[in-house]
Amino acid sequence: MGSPGGEWGAPKSMSTYGRALSFALEATDPACDARAGRLCLPHGEVETPVFMPVGTQACVKAMTREDLEDAGVGILLSNTYHLYLRPGLDVIRQAGGLHAFMRWDRPILTDSGGFQVFSLAALNKVTDEGVAFQSHLDGSRHFMTPEDAIDYQIAIGADVIMCFDECTAYPATKEVAAESMRRTLAWANRCKQRWMEQNTAEQALFGIVQGSIFGDLRAESACALVDTGFPGYAIGGVSVGESKDEMYAAVEHSVPHLPADAPRYLMGVGTPEDMLEGITRGIDMFDCVMPTRNARNGSLFTSEGRLNIKNQRFATDFGPLDPACECPVCRNYTRAYLSHLYRAGEIVALRLNTLHNIFYMVQLAAKARRAIRAGRFPAFKRTVLERYSV
Repeated sequence: MGSPGGEWGAPKSMSTYGRALSFALEATDPACDARAGRLCLPHGEVETPVFMPVGTQACVKAMTREDLEDAGVGILLSNTYHLYLRPGLDVIRQAGGLHAFMRWDRPILTDSGGFQVFSLAALNKVTDEGVAFQSHLDGSRHFMTPEDAIDYQIAIGADVIMCFDECTAYPATKEVAAESMRRTLAWANRCKQRWMEQNTAEQALFGIVQGSIFGDLRAESACALVDTGFPGYAIGGVSVGESKDEMYAAVEHSVPHLPADAPRYLMGVGTPEDMLEGITRGIDMFDCVMPTRNARNGSLFTSEGRLNIKNQRFATDFGPLDPACECPVCRNYTRAYLSHLYRAGEIVALRLNTLHNIFYMVQLAAKARRAIRAGRFPAFKRTVLERYSV
């Protein structure tokens, strides 16, 4: 079942796309499709597999830039739709781009806004030309085309930018899913044309595989995108209500058709369990709001599985949150104190919980990389999942 490209540990070729992106596949696990690589971007190198925290509005909720650096974050995600509406592209341009605006000197990936078309569907109308939508902030009317999505992301200045896509709702008939997928392919061609016309060497454009839960549509989408040619490829339209088995099957129907020497990104997926399952299937990049959202609700990831800090049993537990964790929270605060802060409604509880969960996800990816390089990823995965199945 191993990944194409050679025996585990053998050096793989480096694929280079201008100055914006290069990706080296450095190791694969002999027992599965898990792989470790190195992604070089204008604002730095990123080792893969990697977890990207979501900073939708140029900020990861409750986190400062320094917090993210302390957590070891190498790349984060922001969102074109939200930044376009607020603070607006003129403000970001005047600041010198999103990196300067945030004072963040590491890589950034931007979502084109396609998922917001899905999640805010009541305010949107999709046509082959683009999307007419009302702002969720003030009701103002806007129209975004695939070309606009590229122009906006170039203005934002992210290292990795995404094609504009239509995220198919679940459930959908095969006919609806096929129409949506083929519209996404047409938009991908328009996005690439616009990207090439702009002649930017500072952003790498990823195509997005769609097709809902239908394996043949996923395969068709992936093959067509590869024929068009992109520096990297994402799998979208998952984690939108389908079962876990259906989500994993969508990945399995997509990955075999994607080139081994390009990065693969599973969009909107990032619980510990799902990230490990994605890595098993050959995915390199992950993002998800779940770790930070869970943290704000008191649900924390630890080496012993999930922990609900709201639980009364932690009120007099003066041990560290996770004895196996080296994050600033676990080094400096007890479960009792964190439980008190959360139940008292103190704002700092949200910050500390979020910092821990981000650190956990970043370290989980790092441990997965080490396990892949050592040829023991399946055993590592089993050990982690045993803790989360309880």
